[in-house]
Amino acid sequence: MTRRQRFDRNCARLSAGMVGYALGIPAEFILSAARGPQDIARARQMAMYLAHVGFGISLARVATAFGRDRSTVAYACRLIEDQRDDVRFDDWMSVLETSLDMMAPLNGKMVT
Repeated sequence: MTRRQRFDRNCARLSAGMVGYALGIPAEFILSAARGPQDIARARQMAMYLAHVGFGISLARVATAFGRDRSTVAYACRLIEDQRDDVRFDDWMSVLETSLDMMAPLNGKMVT
């Protein structure tokens, strides 16, 4: 696995973990290869969106990190972007994005 692939997977895990924590869904369910029930699929869409927007990872790289097709990630991003017209949902997603922004500088660095 290349350094970039490792970075992408870590971003996917962090995004899934944050969404999972916020929704009370285990990150393993969000990262699962199975589609799962609607609440899991929606959580995965949010996590993929955050990985793309929050970390600036291309749709193709997000797709690989989540084990999905690029068109699936593009659809998820469009869907979440459309839902952000709802002020409450937008505020909720903004909190998650801010949290990712705070975590991003820590990638690969350990405080001793």
